[in-house]
Order: sequence, then C-alpha cells, then structure tokens
Amino acid sequence: MSCFFFSLSLSPPSSGEDGAGERGLAHSWRGYSCSLTPERLLLSRPVVQAALGTRHGVLLVEGGQVYSFGVSPWKQSLAAAAAAEPSRPTLEGSLSGQRVVWVAAGSFHCGAVTEDGGVHMWGENTAGQCGLTGLSAVPNPTPVALPLADATPAQTVPVLELACGGTHTLALSAQREVWAWGSGCQLGLLSTATATNAGAGAPSIPVWKPQKVEHLAGRHVLQVACGASHSLALVRCQGPQDAQRPPVDKCGQCHQLLYTMTDKEDHVIISDSHYCPLGVELTEEADDGSRPAGTPVGAAAIASPARTLKTSPSEPILPSHTSVLPSDSSVRREPSGPEVAAVVQGWVAPPTSVDSGGPGGRQADQGRPCGGAPGAKSSSSPYPDEQALKDYLRRLSDHTQMEQVAKAAAGAPHRVALPSEEAPLDPAASPFPAPPTGPAHHHHPGTALNSLVTSCASAVGERVVSTYEALSLKKMMHFYLSSASSSTAAAGGVPKGVGPIVAPGSCLEDSMQGRKSSSTGDIRGEEAEGVRRRLSLPGLLSQVSPRLLRKVGRPRVQAVALTPLGGCVPGSPEVLPSLQTEVWSWGQGEHGQLGHGDHLARLQPLCIKSLNNKEVMSVAAGAQHSLALTASSQVFSWGSNSSGQLGHMESPSTIPRLAKMSEGIRVWDVGAGERHSVFLADGDCVQPILYYSGQQVRDEEEEQEEEGAVLQKEEEEEQKAGGYTQQPVLLPFCMNVKNDLALFHLPLGHLAEYGRLLLKLATCFEVLGYTSSVCAGGRRCMALSDRNVMGFIAGLHELAAAERKFYCKLSNIKSQAIRPLLDLESLSSSLGTVLLGLLQTLVGGFSLLCHLAGRHSASLTCSLRRGRDLKALLILDHGAIFLDAYREYCTALGNFQVMGGFQAMTKPALEFFGKTPEPLHRLGESAEEGAPVADLLAALFHLPLGHLAEYGRLLLKVATCFEVSSSDYQRLHDSCSQFEALVLQVNKKRKEADYTYHFWKSFPGKMTDSLRKPQRRLICESSNKTLTLQNAGRFSVNWFILFNDALVHAQFSTHHVFPLATLWVEPISEENTEQYGLKVISPEETFTLLACSPMEKAKWLRSINQTVDLALGGAGPDPVTLSPGAGQKAEPPVSRTASYTFYKDSRLKEATYEGRWLAGKPNGRGVLKWPDGRIYTGSFKSGMEDGYGEFVAPNKILSKNDNYQGHWREGRMHGSGTYRYASGEVYEGSFRDGVRHGHGTLRSGKLNSSSPSVFIGQWVSDRKTGYGVFDDITMGEKYMGVWQENQRQGTGVIVTQFGLYYEGAFKDNKMAGTGVLVAEDDTTYEGEFSEDWTLNGKGVLTMSNGDYLEGTFSGEWGGSGLKVSGTYCKPQLFHTDKDKRRSVKLGRLCVCAEDKWPAVFEECWGQLGCVAPGQGHHSRAWENIAVALSTSRRHLRDSPEVMSRSLSRTLESLEVIPQHAGPITMERYHMIRHYLIKACDTALHPLGRLLEALVAVYRMTYVGVGANRRLLPQAVNEIKSYLGRIFHIVRFLFPDLPEEGGVIPQPSAALQEKGASASGETTLESPKPVHVVSSSALLLPVLLPRLYPPLFTLYALDKEREDDLYWECVLRLNKQPDLALLAFLGVQQKFWPISIPVSMPLLGESQQVLSSTKDACFASAVETLQQISTTFTPSDKLQVIQLTFEEITQEVQTLLKEDFLWSMDDLFPVFLYVVLRARIRNLGSEVSLIEDLMDPCVQHGEHGIMFTTLKPQPVTGDLEDVTDDSVISVSQ
Repeated sequence: MSCFFFSLSLSPPSSGEDGAGERGLAHSWRGYSCSLTPERLLLSRPVVQAALGTRHGVLLVEGGQVYSFGVSPWKQSLAAAAAAEPSRPTLEGSLSGQRVVWVAAGSFHCGAVTEDGGVHMWGENTAGQCGLTGLSAVPNPTPVALPLADATPAQTVPVLELACGGTHTLALSAQREVWAWGSGCQLGLLSTATATNAGAGAPSIPVWKPQKVEHLAGRHVLQVACGASHSLALVRCQGPQDAQRPPVDKCGQCHQLLYTMTDKEDHVIISDSHYCPLGVELTEEADDGSRPAGTPVGAAAIASPARTLKTSPSEPILPSHTSVLPSDSSVRREPSGPEVAAVVQGWVAPPTSVDSGGPGGRQADQGRPCGGAPGAKSSSSPYPDEQALKDYLRRLSDHTQMEQVAKAAAGAPHRVALPSEEAPLDPAASPFPAPPTGPAHHHHPGTALNSLVTSCASAVGERVVSTYEALSLKKMMHFYLSSASSSTAAAGGVPKGVGPIVAPGSCLEDSMQGRKSSSTGDIRGEEAEGVRRRLSLPGLLSQVSPRLLRKVGRPRVQAVALTPLGGCVPGSPEVLPSLQTEVWSWGQGEHGQLGHGDHLARLQPLCIKSLNNKEVMSVAAGAQHSLALTASSQVFSWGSNSSGQLGHMESPSTIPRLAKMSEGIRVWDVGAGERHSVFLADGDCVQPILYYSGQQVRDEEEEQEEEGAVLQKEEEEEQKAGGYTQQPVLLPFCMNVKNDLALFHLPLGHLAEYGRLLLKLATCFEVLGYTSSVCAGGRRCMALSDRNVMGFIAGLHELAAAERKFYCKLSNIKSQAIRPLLDLESLSSSLGTVLLGLLQTLVGGFSLLCHLAGRHSASLTCSLRRGRDLKALLILDHGAIFLDAYREYCTALGNFQVMGGFQAMTKPALEFFGKTPEPLHRLGESAEEGAPVADLLAALFHLPLGHLAEYGRLLLKVATCFEVSSSDYQRLHDSCSQFEALVLQVNKKRKEADYTYHFWKSFPGKMTDSLRKPQRRLICESSNKTLTLQNAGRFSVNWFILFNDALVHAQFSTHHVFPLATLWVEPISEENTEQYGLKVISPEETFTLLACSPMEKAKWLRSINQTVDLALGGAGPDPVTLSPGAGQKAEPPVSRTASYTFYKDSRLKEATYEGRWLAGKPNGRGVLKWPDGRIYTGSFKSGMEDGYGEFVAPNKILSKNDNYQGHWREGRMHGSGTYRYASGEVYEGSFRDGVRHGHGTLRSGKLNSSSPSVFIGQWVSDRKTGYGVFDDITMGEKYMGVWQENQRQGTGVIVTQFGLYYEGAFKDNKMAGTGVLVAEDDTTYEGEFSEDWTLNGKGVLTMSNGDYLEGTFSGEWGGSGLKVSGTYCKPQLFHTDKDKRRSVKLGRLCVCAEDKWPAVFEECWGQLGCVAPGQGHHSRAWENIAVALSTSRRHLRDSPEVMSRSLSRTLESLEVIPQHAGPITMERYHMIRHYLIKACDTALHPLGRLLEALVAVYRMTYVGVGANRRLLPQAVNEIKSYLGRIFHIVRFLFPDLPEEGGVIPQPSAALQEKGASASGETTLESPKPVHVVSSSALLLPVLLPRLYPPLFTLYALDKEREDDLYWECVLRLNKQPDLALLAFLGVQQKFWPISIPVSMPLLGESQQVLSSTKDACFASAVETLQQISTTFTPSDKLQVIQLTFEEITQEVQTLLKEDFLWSMDDLFPVFLYVVLRARIRNLGSEVSLIEDLMDPCVQHGEHGIMFTTLKPQPVTGDLEDVTDDSVISVSQ
C-alpha cells in the first residue's frame, strides 16, 4: 500500500552550521486542491525515512528511532479507536536500544529493520502479516526471525529492506533473496494450503513463519514492493555467463514443452502456447453450461467473463476472449483496414507511443489527446474556494496539450495518424473529468465480430513478430558475425519502406505481452533481445528452412547494439548501479496490476517482459495499481485506473504504459497510494516539483473517515469523490510563482486576489524546500525535504538534474536519429567498409557514454535519497571511468570526421529525414538555419562532449560550499580541474581534426587514398616552399608533410613515408654555410632539408621534435599547438623503442625490427622478423646482432625449425651458445664467425634413434679438430683422442662395452699403426694394426697367465681367428731368466693429460682478456670478470625462476673486485680460498664456467662405456692436470700467490697454540711454522666433489678383487664378540674396556663387558671412522682418520685413568679392531684414492703417519685356534 524510498544521509556539508530543523523536514497532504497546504510533522530530529499505511504512518529519524502517527487500532480498543483523534507522532519505545535503518507500513501493520538485520513487526496480525503465531494484533514492535533452513546451529537471515501490503509482508535479505509471510497468493510461495484454499475461493491459511520465495532464488533482487494483494520485485539481469546456460525448453512445474515451431518454407511460426496451472485465475470456475450450443468461443467468453481462460501464462488473452471489461474501462478500438493488413502481412512496427522504452517515445504519447474516460461526466469543481486559480490551471493545461500535439505532429512526419488523433482538439475540454456514473458501455452490434477479427489479426501478428524477431536479417547477421567480430548485437528496427504503424489498444497490449513473460537470463538491449530469446530456442536453427537461410546469408551491414551488452561500463562492474533490470510480479491480477496483459493471478513471480530493457530503477505498488520508474525519468503504470492514478486514461491497463507527463518533466521518485500516485520531478528551476495523479480527497470524506463511517462500494465512492485527474498535474504549492505571474492577463482589479493566492502558494513552496523523496499510502502523500544549506543541497540537486537531463537527451538522439540511420539499407553503400567500421566504433562509444550517463544519473538520484555527503559522488573517486570513456569517444569522433564520415552520411540522412531535417536541428540544439546536414550530424555527435564543461562547472559550484583548506574542497577542485583539462584537450582535438579534414580536401586524390588514415592528423606542411631538399633537381617538386605519426616526402605522383618513431632530426650549424639545414636520419636514409629562414628552420625543428616525442608516448604539448613561438622545445630521446620494416638493406630487406634504437640504428634489445619466417630475438649493437640472442630459422625440407640460443658479434654467432638443428642434432659450445669453433658438444639423435652419438671436444671452422671424445652409442664404443677434419687422426684410446681396451695410433679414422689392445681377461696384444680391431704386422700377444706369443699377426680381433707366425713362450719354465717375463704398461700411446681439453682452458683465458695462457694483464682480467657478471645478471633479471635471491646476492658480491695485489698472508689466503669457492659455484663466473666444462668432459669420458678400470691412471692424471692448469689461472688473477710448494708464514699466535704430542716410541711430526701452498689443498675441495662419482667408480672397478677378499674376511671376523676379536688381534688386555656406558645413563651408570658382548668396545671410534665414506677429498678423509685416533686415545685414557702416549706396537692392533668393526665396504678403494691424490706436503707429517696404519699388515693366529701357525692376511 505504501511506496518506499531510500533514506537520507544526514552529514552536513560543512562544520555544522545547519541545525536539525533544516534537514529531514516531513510534510504530508491529501489530494491536489489549490487550497492545499502541506502539513509539517514537527519532530526533534530530522526524518530519514517515512512510510504510510491506510490511516497511519511510520517515521524513521536520525539516530535510528521510530515514530508512529495516525490511527493505530492495534494499540487500543476498537471503541476507543473509533472515537480517537489521529495520533501525533509517538516514539516506539519497544525499539529503544535498537538502531533502526528501515521502516515499512502496510494497510494496518508496520515493520522495522535494525542495523544488524533483525526484523520487528507490529500491527494487525489476523492474516499472519506480522509473522507471529497466535496473535490477532501485535501492539508493540516484536522481533521476527527469518530462520535459515538446515543450519546447525540455528541461524537467522539478515534483512536489508521490508515491504508491507494489505495482508502480507516481504523482506529482502542481505543475500538479495526474498522472504514472505502473511496470506494470499501474493506471497509467491507454493504452499499446498495456500494454493488449495485459494483455488476453492476460501480464505487462505496464513503463513506465520517467514519462508523464502524459491522462484527468485539465485537472482539479485534490488527492491521489493507490496500492494493490497500483489507484489513486485526489481531484479538485476543476470550476467553474460548466465546467458550461456543451456536454454530451458520445458516448464519447471509441469515439465511440458514451452515452445513449438512449424517450418512453412520461407517463414517459421514459433509458438509458446504452453498452458500451466500456475496461470489459472484463483476463482471458482464451475461450468454451469450457460453457453448456448453453437456459440463461438469468443462469444461465450464475452457472455461469461468468469469462465475466461488463457492458453498459456506467457501468451496474452486475445481480445475475443476478454471483451468484457469492468464498468470503468474504456472500449478498445478496432483496427482500421490498413493496420490489419499490415499486421497480417507480417510487419509489425516497434511501438512508438506508450510502448516505447526510450524518452523519444514520449512525444507520440503526448500527441494523442487524453480525453475523458468513456461515459464520464463533469464533476463538481475541485477548487470551490479558489475559482480564479482553477481557471488559470485549466488554461495552462489546455495550452500545454496543444503545444504537445503540435510538436508530436511535427516530430513524426512519417507516422500514420490514428483515428483518435484526426479529431480536432477541443480547447475547452476540462482536464479534470468526473468519474463515470453509468454502467459499462454497450457494444455496437458489430463489436463482437470486430473483436474476433482483431484477435485473429493480433494472433497472426504476434506469431509473425516472433518470427521476425528471431530471423530478421539484422539479428541473424549478428548471430553469424558475432564469432568473427567484437561488435555487439544488431540494432532492431522496421524494414525499409514500412512506416511505424501504431496498433490499436488491444493489439498493442497483446503484442507487448506476446513475448514470454519469464526471464530467459541476461537480456542486454532492444537490439539483441530477439536473438537471445528466439535463437536460443531448442532446435531452432536446425529447423529453419534452407531457402530462408540463403536469403539471410546475403551480405548486410553489421550494426552496433546501442545498449552495451555487457550491462556495465568497462572498469566499473560494481561501482555504478546497473541499468539492466527486470520487474517481476505475482499475486492477484483482477485489476491488471500484475502487468502481464491479463487479469489472471500468479502464484509465483513472473517477469513482466514488456518492461525488459526499459531500465527500471525503482518500483512502487499502490492498492490495485503499480508504478515503475526508469533511468530515463519515465514512469510506467498499470493496474486499476478508476481514479486516474495511472497518469493516463487507459482503464484498466493490464500492461505497463507511460504516464502522460508534460514535455521536459523528468520524474525521479514516485509513490503509490490507495487511489493516487505522486511524482517527484525536475522542473525548470533547480528546485524539484511534485505532480499528483489520482483521486481528489474532499474535506467531507475526511470527516466521515474520522467518524468511523463504513466505506461504501467502489461506484458510490467514485460518485462521492471530488473528481480525479486525467493526467498528472502539478501541485499548486510547487509552482514557480515568479514565472507564472507573467501568464496572467486579467483586469487590475483582480490582481490583489491573485496576488494573495500566489503568495500563499509561494510560502508553501519555500517551506517545502528541496524535496528528496516522496511516498504515498492510503489517501495521503508525504514528502521529505531539506533547506538549502550554504548552497550545498542546491548543488547536489542541480548536478543530479543535469545528469538526468543529459541522459534523456542522449537517449533521444540514440532512438530518434542514430538507430533509424543504422537501419537504412543505403548506409553501407554510402559509407564503404572503412567508414562503416569507424561509424560502428563511434556509435559504440556514443552508446557507452549514454549508458554511463544513465548509470551515473541513477547513482546521483540514489544519493539524493540515501546520502548527501561527498562519499555518494562516485565521480570524485572514479573519475577515471568518465575521463577514459570521453577520451575514447573523442578519438573515435575525430577519426570519423577526418575521413569525411559526416559528409558521406548526408545522402542517407536526407533519405530518412527529408530535405528539412527538423529533428536534427531539434536534437542537436542547433539554432543555425539552413545548416548543411553534415554539420547537423557533426553537432549531434559532438553534443556529448559539451557535457564535460557542465561537469566542471557543477563540481566547482559544489566546491564553493566548503572551506578552501578542507580536504573535500581539494577533492572537488581536483576533479573539476581534470574535467576542465579534458575540455581543453577535446577542443584542441576537434580543431586538429577540422584542420586535417580540410587539408585532405585540397590534397591530390591519388595520394590521398594511400596516406589518409583515421588516426593521422596534420601538423604542418611545406606547400608554400618553406622547406626543400638539399641537392634537389631543378625541376623536381618536393613536398614535405608532417603528420602526427610520419613525415611524408611527396614528389609528383610518388611519395615516401618516414615513421616518426624512427626519425631523428639534428640542426646543422650555420657557421660554415649560409644555409638553414636540418639533418634527418632514418634507419636506411639520411638527407638534409633546407629552410627558407631561421624562423622556419626553428619551427620545423621544434614541430618535428615535439611530434616525435608525442609519437613515442612523451608528455609534450599537443600537436595542434605546434606553431612558431608556441610551447617549449622538446628533445625526443636519442635512444627509443620503435618498430620499422626495412625496404633497402639487402640483408634485412622486408624484415621488421621492433625494439630499441639509437641514432637510426637498432641498438639494445629487439626482435627482428624476416618474411620467410626467420626470427632473431636478442641484443643489437650499431644495427647488427651483438650480444645474447635467440635465432629461429625454418627448415622447409624437414618442416621444422633450426634454433640457436647464444652470443652474437657483428651479426654472426660468436661465443658460447646452443644450436638445435631441425634434424634433431644439438650442438652446445663455442661459435666463431657463425660456425662451430672451439670447445663444444654435438648430440646426434636420441637413444632410441637409428644412430645416436655424442661428441665433445674441440672444433675448428665447423669441423672436429683437436682432442675430443666420441661416444658411439649404437656400436657401444667410446673414442678418446685426437681428431682432424672430422676424422680420428693421431693417438687415442677406444674402450667398448665388452671390456676391450685399445690405445695407439689412428689414421684416416681407422686404427693404423702401433697400438696396444687389452681384452677383458687381461689378454694383451701389442703391435701393428691396419683397420679397426684388425691386427696386421709384428706384435706380441700376452696371455692372462703370463705366456706370450711373439711374431707376425693378421686378422680381426674377435673374428673367425688370427693368423700367427712367431714364437710361443712360457715364462714359468724359466724362473731364473727374468728377461723372459713380459709386462705391458698402459698409457704410453694415449694423449697425455696436459694435452687434453686445451680449448676449454683457452676459452677461459679468452674470457679473461688473454690471447694465450698467461699473456695479459691481471687488472684487465678482473674488469672482464666484473663486466661478464653484471651482463649475466641483467640478462637473468627478468627470469625469476632462474635468478634466485641467493644467486643474485652471490653475483653482487663477485662483481666486487677483491684485493689481488700485495703480499699474501694467511688472512688473504683464506679470502682467496673463499672467493674461489663462490666463483666456482657460479656458472656465470669464468672460473665457474671452466669448472662446469671440466666436469662435463670428465663425466663424458669416464661414465658409461668409459667406466673401464684400465682408464684409472688416466683419470687420476687428468685431475692432477686440471689442478695445475687451474692453479695457473688463479696465480694469474692473484700474482702474489706463491707457486706450487711455496710457503706462507703463519701468525705467531698459531705457533704458540701448536704443541708436540708423543705416544710411546713414536713421535708425531711437529707443526710447521709455515703453510705450504699447493694446488690440491686450494682447489681439490672445489673440484673433487664434482668428479668423485666417476672417479670412485674406477677405483672400485680396479680394486674389485682385493675389496671382495677383504670384505669376506671382515664379515667372518665380525661374527665374533668383542673380547675374542681383541684377543685375536693381539690387543693388550690393559686396553680392553671393562665396562661401557649405556645408551641412557643414570648418574654414571655403565654396563659390564661380557664375553658375549659385541660391537660395544670403541663404539665411538668405529662410528667416526665410518664417516670416511661420506667425504670426498683426501684431506677430509685424513681428518676422519685423525678424529678416529683421538676417539681411541680418549677411551683408553679413560680406562687407564692417566695420560698415555701410544707406541706403534700398541696402537696398531687397537686401530685394526676399529677398522674391522667399521665394516667399510670399499676400504681398499678409499685408501688408493687417498694415496694417489694426497697432498705431498702431508705425506711425512702427522696425517701421513696415521695413514700408514691403514695400509696392508699381516695378522697372525686364528680365532678358533690361537696356537695355529696359519697366517690370515687381512688385506686392504
């Protein structure tokens, strides 16, 4: 019953000068008589919100307190209530302590929402409308919980808003869901009791407990409203992701098909004639058989309206089915002949009057005379006491109506006039007719037949309209082209040649409702609605006839959707309110208040389809009528119109129709009462005005109501009423008295009376102030207003009114000019492809601005209701959204103007608007008579840009209300400055576009086509000979044109374009010559321009430099200001980023480079692309590839790419890199001059390919030359030797997977010459070879048992056999002749360790800046190291997955050059050692790269097939060679470091700490006072851990037999207990432990050693010795041995309880016990490794003596029989 509105923020604009009495003023009144004076409700606090019921009201004041006023029978007895006066506002004490944020009032109950989302209800509860069980009335506010289903523990749903109706209540939760309770089908709940009882005609059972309206679940509900017996919900349209959901093809309740379709060759009939029980009227429908036999269905319906049914809830009831209307309804007009013909032919025009969704549709409505209701008679005067003012109002109304008719007739020249419009307007007709007094009008005898014809035509037209919507060319082209274009849906319209025909009232009402009345998801615009609804039907496209599809497939222009399909402005998804809304209704519909085109009730919410795309912002529900307010300030109304409450004279209206407001009136708030409506609108001035539509309330009726008289029936009430309005009228107290005085032309004698009346009205208007919201309920209206405090309130109202006016203006332009032009068939041919694309972009930008303005106006309107502080002004915090949108639109507008778009649109515009385009004059606000159509179109599209100045002006006006020093003033001023700056920029761009357009008109036509581009703007040109080319021919013509993106050199019919991004200009000195020259540098040309004067030279230099700077994205002045003496001199950067395509350079012809430039040459990072597919990405220097880069070259034969990643120099591959060939080969190594040169690895194929192999070694000029290792995986052979010209040439070694070993000479890639061959069983041949594995010549064959055969051999080893001619010897027969025993020494015929891998070390020396090893200066080497590290760090900076934080810190520390000169002390020695550790751990350091390469070649040599025990000596020697050569490099970097074996004096403190220790007869070596420098001590800790796995594998293979024997002995001896093993090893009993500590000792508790104790003695020493297998270097292993001795000594000293010095005889048995118990598997290998790589300086020291105890020693005796003389040798 009441209309709800948004509450007001109460924060003052300044420091509190406004009192509480200036804000939140509440005024109420009844009716619209001229004697009306609003009554102010006096409260101590400002009113935030008000709600009205039938005879009571609720007020919410600042602070969250609630006041009630009026008649409240639930608070007192009925007798007392009848006699009681209407109460004054009374505080609801029950809500004390609660902060209320929302109030609502129903017919006889109230509700409130607290800050925490709680609901409180009070009032009448007979129907359960208060949600409390067992109470007929609730006297005081009582909490009502909304329980959340299936929640454990129990939870309640927080509520945002309430709406109260006659017998029900709706709540909007914080989750935007709707909850309902009370009685009636208006709840929207599918309760069994509700449905059953309602269908039976009995009173419905109340729903006492709030329940969720499931039909709206999942939707975003914005607002709810309640009428007496119906409900409304404003729902935001679902997003694009929901539009992609599978279409719903079945009813959600009865599961029947919703759509059917019939293909009739060239047309498709689509029917949604689905019947669902939810659409049946909730009335008793007993068939009494009253229809006569043979009577048509339509006639039966006419005779018996109670039996009316409809075929589908989504399909309207045809007029033949619903011809019987209520007594106050008007008779529907039958269609005329042409109209019926147009409908039957299938072309139905979009509604242009009441059905129009845009503001442009208002004029056609206003052009139709309102007239009185049928059968109405004149009522008594509504102004009995103010007759003079009544005459004035009547004249004003008549004058306004005549103006509207004239404007409508002039504004729509092609409109077919309706019969009602052909009648002349009676100026004497009263604007306030009386209600009808007689019964319903009688039909003409032909009415039934005409209605039947009308219904049939409407049905056919509806189907054709559906087919046209689904399959019209525009929408089908959008459907097909949407996947290939980013354009939005095609604009809807009427085909050419068919004028906009206005259907009769019945047809119009039916056609509007012909669309299915349920939401199908996301409906984004009028242009896309048909596609999204019709083309989404199941199986539609598959059933369309092929002939129709062929017709549709013809080329057509793709239009632009004039409403953004996304529903939001880019960048503002949740900032501004959405305009894409839907209105849903449900409940009783006997008065048409549901808006579905019928009088049926709805049990569930149903979408009012005719309000889709109307941008509804709020809804209001009266007793039996409904209102919807749109963003374009229009009001749609429907339902009962018995008292004119709908604002038009359609009675009743079952579909939404526009209320007939005067032209220029923009409504922004509405209220709906019992039989009236109130509208808050913008007037001519800033102050809002109020309009009233509905029943006049007389004082007599008020008295009768106060006395408790029972109301009579509706007809009697209408007769008693004082009259009602035909259309909304301006309330007298809202008239602008100053303006209205000029309209009076009356005798002077009457001026005093008129002045008295007008003064009274002026006082009311001044008291009312600035109204911010209105509401209505019962027969009362209420308005909340504020006084203008320091101009702040007026500023906010003016800003909001200006935005609403701006949006309406843009909407009119869009609907009345842009959309018709886009619908023209000739538009595509007139514009062409380019201009058409630009027009689409321009229209898209215009639509975006229109959409943004609409959302912003809605936001400002909401802010006036909710809050008046600066937080509500979103334009302050989100101004970038507006600025960006206007900038993009300005650019699109300039591009279209430059290309002559408006001139090209002249012909289509004349075709549509005629030779006198008055609509363009009116819409573009052009006062110039006879202006060209092109200028009118340009003014039309430039109109939105003029609103920018309005933004700045209004923001500055609001800013003046604040202190200059305040932050609010600064925010407003900054925002104002941004808009003012954009205004200047827009004006400059417009001048620039005009300048460019006029230039193209004078430019030669041939070159215009190639040079004219939308984004190109003219800066200056040399047509007046101000600039010439140096050394030009006598008759040559050189024309230089500077654009914003290029410098053009035109010559006769040719021209050349120099992009500004790659243009450099330098002034030439005038000292030597008298010429004023400019040197112009481009990537491929350099030339000189000569100016005619120094001023011209300076002008061109400045213009070019500033334009170049702007083209590069600089912040220079706008190009339009580039004139002599304007702006500062801007120097563009010499180094820049740009793109360029070469056209002259032979190497780079047609290649495109994009990257960094320096003075006309590529320099820095960039990408170079050739047309044949080659791509280089990397560094450039002086125009050549130089530095690190990646190159990709396609291989057409293999259809794959060659890929190179590495370093370049002067356009060629140079340095380290990786080349991946298309054949599958991968080379990783060094390059020189574009070929493989230096050390590198070539991998051919993969393990599962036909010929996989790996070569690592030296390359010279792309060939294998020098030392290298070749692993032939297929043959199972590995060659390690010298190469020449890709062949094995020289000495080398081959090992195979079968254990064969060969070393010797190679020639021409074959074994040729002297060599040694060793088999797996140690059979050895030493002699001549001629082929691979082929013996040929003299030699000696030695057997594994020592026998040998000496002579001449021939044949292949391992083949069918060998031919031998020689002597066979057995050395065992000649023990005394030692010369006969032969032993072959390996390693003599292979490459020595010093000659291996020279290229690896040469590269390292080269990176240090040395031509040869040691030839260079160490300071230069350090500089090269720092440069290499910094370059690598910059290269890896953009790769966080590679460049870790620790690596970055390491590189930074290594970039610092350490102290490398001066005497070496121990401190500096340790510094050098730490530096080498960090350098070798970083592959980006030259030493680290060297170490990586050595590790790679070492593993490549000795892993896999190379793991041959006979290679152990070579492997050890190779490591020693590495140490020596690396040590040479280290000494080069640190020249003062002593050479190998040199000493460094130790500090004296260290000498004092050193002491001598002796044990028994053995004296350990004393510490030396110096530190011996050695390569192994310095470098082996860094190198050996990386080489340890392959090296130790070779040791294990070499010592396999000895280790197996040793391990067998260890396992056997470890079976014995400790005491038995100690006795066997000869350990003296004094060293036998008596007790050992337990694992968890308690106060020194220990465990006795028994004869069976095992692995307990010397356990700590055993555990320490086991760690020898976890170390790598000999020094670390010796350190473990030393710690083991210390553990043994400590345990013995504890046992003897005295200091003890070991003798070797005592120490050795104990240590041998520890070794056996340690169970070291490969102890022999460990010992051999220590012995081979131990530092020589420690061999005779302490560590050396300890190491000797680990060497082989005999052990006499037997564990089982100690007296046995057998000797058990414990071998190592």
